Amino acid sequence: MHSSSIKDILKRNQLSVTDSRKKILELFQANDGALAHNDIERQTGEKFDRVTIYRTLQTFVEKGIIHTIPTADNSILYALCKDECSEGHHHDNHIHFVCDNCNKTYCMDDVVTPEITLPQGFKPAVIDVIATGLCADCTSNNNLLQ
Repeated sequence: MHSSSIKDILKRNQLSVTDSRKKILELFQANDGALAHNDIERQTGEKFDRVTIYRTLQTFVEKGIIHTIPTADNSILYALCKDECSEGHHHDNHIHFVCDNCNKTYCMDDVVTPEITLPQGFKPAVIDVIATGLCADCTSNNNLLQ
């Protein structure tokens, strides 16, 4: 997307248009997978400090612009939300896929998380489903090598 779309997203969410917000949102739009804080820090160069990046990510999560994805090593990845997410209301009930070969994480927007029924007295706050294996790129690359 071009910069006017980024400005529209920020203004629609009542956020001021800052260089850090524009740059970080551009990174998400340029990547088809999820990003870690370190990825964002590396790709923005030394232009923004860790705290600015962290605060920007937290603001984007709170506004429903991006969502978090837990990982096996207890770190967090971030990915763009679908259009129907809004402030305080994430509707990211899709499965996340982590490639065992390239370690890229994908949002499987067309694969809906199955309904989970918990025992009486349990109230879930978040339900995450993560699938692992080989992504389409790694599968096709492995087929070429065989």
